[in-house]
Amino acid sequence: MSYVTDYPAAAPEIAAAHFLQRLCLETDCDDVHSAMKDEDMDFVLLHVVGSPEAFARRHIPGALHLRHRDMSAERMAEWPADTLFVVYCAGPHCNGADRAALKLARLGRPVKIMIGGITGWADEGFSFA
Repeated sequence: MSYVTDYPAAAPEIAAAHFLQRLCLETDCDDVHSAMKDEDMDFVLLHVVGSPEAFARRHIPGALHLRHRDMSAERMAEWPADTLFVVYCAGPHCNGADRAALKLARLGRPVKIMIGGITGWADEGFSFA
């Protein structure tokens, strides 16, 4: 038996529920880029870490800079309650997107994390603003 099969694969219905749950919580850089390219942005993209100066130097086009620590019910009231927020941070080594997603969820806001963050965006070869 290999390390791959040491633990049996989940039943298909369990696997389907697991992957559906992940897709409800996450999106990726290519999906965000495609929505932007197709002018189909039905979400607000938030850059949730770093200083305003760092954001000005490099961020994903169309993103707004709103650090997770600056999120509040009053600040988020600028958008309709059903607005989907897609949050990203520096990359897999950063937990800022997780912190922002948790804060938004606790504020009752729909949210997804863009997995990969800036690192993933760069890995895909997409341009920065």
